[in-house]
Amino acid sequence: MPTSRKKLIQRFRELDFSGPISGGRHQFMVKGELKVRIPNPHKGGDISDPLLNEILRQAGIEKKVWEKG
Repeated sequence: MPTSRKKLIQRFRELDFSGPISGGRHQFMVKGELKVRIPNPHKGGDISDPLLNEILRQAGIEKKVWEKG
């Protein structure tokens, strides 16, 4: 199910990430040394499942943990 950028940021914060932090062309969510790039706000639209899965993989978050929120 597609996810809004707002919901993505909210869930990352619930999982102890901070941000979004600007860094050049993209923004990032940060937790310790881990930086995870998130989609730009001006692109509009929801984040597709394949893109969400890739973001979660880079963040080391299992889908079942993500969906608990």
